[in-house]
Parts: sequence; structure tokens; C-alpha cells
Amino acid sequence: MVATVDLRSLPVRHAPVRRLVQLFAGLALYGTSMAMQVRGTLGLNPWDVLHDGLTRNIPLSFGAITAVVGAFVLLLWIPLRQRPGLGTVANVVVIAFAVDAALALLPAPAGVAGRIGLMVGGVVLNGVASAAYIGARLGPGPRDGLMTGLAARTGRSLRLVRTGIELTVLSCGWLLGGTVGAGTVLYALAIGPLTQAFLPFLVVRERPVAP
Repeated sequence: MVATVDLRSLPVRHAPVRRLVQLFAGLALYGTSMAMQVRGTLGLNPWDVLHDGLTRNIPLSFGAITAVVGAFVLLLWIPLRQRPGLGTVANVVVIAFAVDAALALLPAPAGVAGRIGLMVGGVVLNGVASAAYIGARLGPGPRDGLMTGLAARTGRSLRLVRTGIELTVLSCGWLLGGTVGAGTVLYALAIGPLTQAFLPFLVVRERPVAP
């Protein structure tokens, strides 16, 4: 049985240095993992399929598109009465810069082996990065908050709501020309177990109250 990990937001004053470093490092790694999957050209996660499709139709960089979509998703929080945290705002800004920087530095691999390596490495790194920024407990990302907010308002399960959201953005991204492939399937199957595996090592735990 897997122990339950408490992911509720903590006040910023609780272990601020460790949590802020972990948050920003996790978001930077998350952006890097996105770039690795883009360069692999073997399929992206559902939200990045949407981002990729939009870049093919709007003259903005991949990072800028992720920021615009993130900001739009935050607007959807208003009727759901979700409250953003520091981590929510940082998620929009840091990932946008990180993915563009990584895309500028990462060359496109010449062979299939290199593309597979980038795809698999990107998915694994995404799991580590997700556990790092979520485990900092400084507020959910825009897309995570949309999921939890919709689940709370509709009474539906998180699994059902997440599936509905991701199928919707995947379909929109595919229609716009976003990259769908083996990497999309790998991400869907692996990201949950990977994030869950890394979370116990990276989650910031609340200090016990002295008796």
C-alpha cells in the first residue's frame, strides 16, 4: 500500500529557502523536459500537443504559447473560485522561459535512437520535475488547479475530470497540427506512476507541532 502524501499548500514562511529553490528548479526542469519531447518529434503530452498546434498557427514561440494558454486557464479559475499561489504564477512564467531556452540549446537528433532517447528521457525528467514543483507545496499549476476546481464544482472524480480535459486539449491540438505519436501514449501511461514514485522523496512535509 502506498502512503498518502499531503500536497495541500503550506504558508511561504515554512522552510522558504528549500521550497523556493525546489519550486524554481522543478519548473526549469519541467520546461527542459518539454523541450526534449518536442525535439524528439515522437509525440507530446496532451497539453503540449495543443501548444505545438498553436505554434503552427500563431507566430509566437513555444514558450510564449504555453504562457498565453496558462494565463487563459487561470481566467477559468475565477468562476471555479480557485485561489492561485506563488507556485501558480511561477508555473506560467518560469516554464515559458525554460522551454524556449532549452529548445534554443537542444539540437534536433539525427537518428531514431537519439529521438527515442529524448522522448524517454523527457518523460522521466517530467516525472521528476512534476514531483519537485508539486512537492514544494506553493500552489498548483494552472492546469492542475483547473482539474481540481472542476472536480470540486461538478462532484466528478479527479480521474474523470482529468481524462475529459486532456482528451479535449489533445483533440484540439491534433486538429491544429500538433505532434501526436508514441510519446503521447508513453506519457499518458508513465507520468502518473513516475510522479507518484518521486513525490515521497521530494514533498515538503509540515513540521510536527511540539507537545
